[in-house]
This record gives sequence, C-alpha cells and structure tokens, in this order.
Amino acid sequence: MSEPHELGWHRMGGTPREIGRALGLAGREAVHRHLPGSEYFRAMTGPAHAEAVARMAEATRARFPAIWDEIEGLAEGLQMPVETVFAWNCRGDLLARVPDGCTTIMVPGEAPVPAHNEDGLPFFRGACFIAEVAAPDAPAFRAFCYPGSIPGHTFAFNAAGLAQTVNNLRLTGVEPDIPRMVLGRAVIGSQSLDQALAVLEAGAGSGGFHFALSSTADRRILSVEFGAGEVSAVEVETPSAHANHALHHRGGLSAQIVTESSRDRQARADALLAEGLDPLAILRDEGGGGLPIRRDAADDPDDENTLGTAILRLTSDGIRWSIHDRRTGPAAYSGTGF
Repeated sequence: MSEPHELGWHRMGGTPREIGRALGLAGREAVHRHLPGSEYFRAMTGPAHAEAVARMAEATRARFPAIWDEIEGLAEGLQMPVETVFAWNCRGDLLARVPDGCTTIMVPGEAPVPAHNEDGLPFFRGACFIAEVAAPDAPAFRAFCYPGSIPGHTFAFNAAGLAQTVNNLRLTGVEPDIPRMVLGRAVIGSQSLDQALAVLEAGAGSGGFHFALSSTADRRILSVEFGAGEVSAVEVETPSAHANHALHHRGGLSAQIVTESSRDRQARADALLAEGLDPLAILRDEGGGGLPIRRDAADDPDDENTLGTAILRLTSDGIRWSIHDRRTGPAAYSGTGF
C-alpha cells in the first residue's frame, strides 16, 4: 500500500464567509493543538500589536470586504475570535523575523516554470492542505494552505491561468497599513498578470513578500518584491532563484534581515542553476557547504521545514502542475488546468 499523503485536499465553495468557514474547519484541530503554545502566535495576538492590528483590520474591511468576510468565516470555522485570527494573519507585517522561508526557482521560456518549496513551521507537517476553491465572482483556484491562514501567501494557481509563488521578505522598520497576506489573497483572485500586479501597486504598505507571477495568456515571469510602500517588478529573462530575501527592492536592500539559511539557499540554488539542474532537483537538493535548500532538520535555525513543493509549467494548453509532499518519490497530486 502507498503511504498516505502528508498534504490533504479540501474542496470548498460558496460565499466568502462559507469558504472561510470551510478553511477553518479544515485546520481547526491543528490550530488548537499547536498555536496556543507557539511563541510566535502569542506574540502576534498579544496587546503589543493591538493598535496596528486594528488599523489593518479597518483597512481590510474598507478595501477588501469579501476577504474580510472570508476571515470572519475562518474564525467561525476555527472557533476563535476574529481579532485573534486576523492578528495571526498579520504575522509577517508585525514581526520581520517570522518562520516563513521558502525557495522559488523561475525558468522563463515558451512554457515558463515557477517552482517552489513551501517552508514553514515544522509542527504543521501533515496538517497543511491544498484548498480547491470555487468562488462566485473570481476564478476558481488551488492553493497550499496552512491551518488558520487564508490562501494566497504560499503557492497557488487559478482557472484564469495565473500562477503565483510567494516568499517571505524580512523587511525591517515597516509600519503596515494592510496585511501582505490579504494582498496575496487578492492576487490569486486576479484574471491576468497585469491585474495581479495592479493589486500590489494600488497599495503595498505591508510587510514584505516576493511573488513569482506568470500566466498562461502572458507567459512572462515577473519577480515582484513588495512591502513598506514599495513595489519592484522585474521580468525574469534567465533561469533565476529567490531564497526569501530582497534582491531588487530598494528599501529591502538597505533594511532587511537575511538569515544564514536564506543566504546559503540563494547561493546553492544559483550554483545548481548554472549547472543546468531542473527545478525539482534543485528544490530537493540537500547538498552544498551551508544550510540546505530542502529543509527537514528538527533544529533548523529559522524554525522552518519544507512542507510542500510545487512545479508549475505554464503552457498554451493550461498549467501543468505537480505538488510533492515528500523529499523523494512521485508527486502527491498532478494534473493540467482545472
């Protein structure tokens, strides 16, 4: 018999509140088992950040009312106060050094490939899932989801042919106006690459993220670093890597935290790309002289492990995708389009 998948798969749809409630139900057990004892969770939901959280909640309700409804539904499904759930979804805006790492490989061409390791809190291994979401007023999408979090800040792709992968940027000195995860959720509802970029350019007063964005209709790959009120978008013209620190965001280059793991993964991925390795081999690599790209160590210095890997190939026929939940072996899930 084959081993069970480490990544679940949940289908959901309906109103934003109903989608949020389904997301909450899917993650409720893991959230209540792990988050109350987490120092990160206690820090995000404590009184020190209450004023900033209230400010971002007001901005989210005004600018993205449907996403706010989804967050309220998420809180209902989790059986937790919405203020607490929203604060947790602001974690990267409130604290530069949170456990969100990740590595992205970007290969441009006729069939561009954004590929991605999703690295997060090790205690969520086995509890994360792919959400297949049918929304009433936006393209259906599939996204990697952490328990207790809205979609759109990991890897995702939608029925309009848009693909996104997301890396943490540890920008310092940010006074956030809106959560970066809310912006990510809005992006995956976009119909095109230009519309996705416009979402970010309309207001990036948030914590820092890097998005690799591409679409079947456009087939550029854009490397987009945003946060602290700035958006830097660069078209990727040669195979490139991004290991969760700013490479072209002007503010980030002068005010960011670059961890040892982030620096080592960038150097190793760049070297493997120069050797011509394919994206999956790079993302599964455990070699090199420093900390590895594929992360499974219980004592990882950033408190992160690789919880999922996505290979997204954008063709004229749709997105050919595979999602891997183990360090070796075949994909857990794969397909073309929707």
